[in-house]
Amino acid sequence: MDVITTIKNELELEAKAIQIVAAKIDKTVEEAVNILFNCTGKVVVTGMGKTGIIARKIAATLASTGTTSIFLHSAEGIHGDIGILGKKDVVIAVSYSGNTDELISIIPYIKFLKIPLIAICGNTNSRLSKNSDVVINVNIPKEFEPFGLVPTSSTTVSLAIGDALAVALLKKRNFKESDFAQVHPGGTIGKKLLIKVQDLMHTNEKNPVISYEKGLDLALLEITSKNLGCTSVVDESGKLIGIITDGDLRRMLSKGIKFLQTPIKEIMTKSPLFLKPETLAVKALSIMEDHEITMLPVVNEKNEPIGMLHMHDLINSGVVG
Repeated sequence: MDVITTIKNELELEAKAIQIVAAKIDKTVEEAVNILFNCTGKVVVTGMGKTGIIARKIAATLASTGTTSIFLHSAEGIHGDIGILGKKDVVIAVSYSGNTDELISIIPYIKFLKIPLIAICGNTNSRLSKNSDVVINVNIPKEFEPFGLVPTSSTTVSLAIGDALAVALLKKRNFKESDFAQVHPGGTIGKKLLIKVQDLMHTNEKNPVISYEKGLDLALLEITSKNLGCTSVVDESGKLIGIITDGDLRRMLSKGIKFLQTPIKEIMTKSPLFLKPETLAVKALSIMEDHEITMLPVVNEKNEPIGMLHMHDLINSGVVG
């Protein structure tokens, strides 16, 4: 057996299966999306076996994109878990054959509650299809599955339909990246879209600031004591006018300059880049990377330095990566 050829052929087969189902999409799927969009309760996705795993993933995708959704294992449903259904809910049932006993067994309760039932099914003559309000036909040629028995292409197609429904709902709800971040606060996306400079910056006694009138010996002490490798420099009114880094001091030493007698204003970087506290941390990261710097002062509306942000703060927060 040529493994590479086998893998490529299977991928191409499953891709073709999706194309076959895509070609059959009609107004039925639009009706399904409208039912889901108008649902005032939750969307309950149910299935058994391998299609049950697909159903669980569909529920998770819906939940993460603005549609309140949970998974119901059909077998657990007939043993009491069906009680999670409410009269304002919608059910999506995933079953290629449409005749799975456990799934069929919960249909009477769904009908009793008079809630919409959407089927993702490969058999339009099945008991599931005949008892559903909307049927999304995912039928594919039998030879697309090994021995005509092992769910491969059929589960891929069902998963793709679930993703497509989620995307359609996402667009219909005008669901944005910021909304996605709200339900993914612990993930990288959430951190990049939610964390702001003010959440990470060093403030108050941890914020290195020195007056331009002071000597470099005090600037060195400020840089060392705050352990951030730099200090903001302010004028007599407390406004940011410069920054001194430990790199600046090292360069002076390498030149043999007696820097302790050098005025701060002669060594500082004038009119430095700065951040606002409400700036997204990911934007701050971009600025640092573009200018190849590792720290930036943070100023308020009066241009007074109220904090200092270091690249390490971004790394430790998870924004980087």
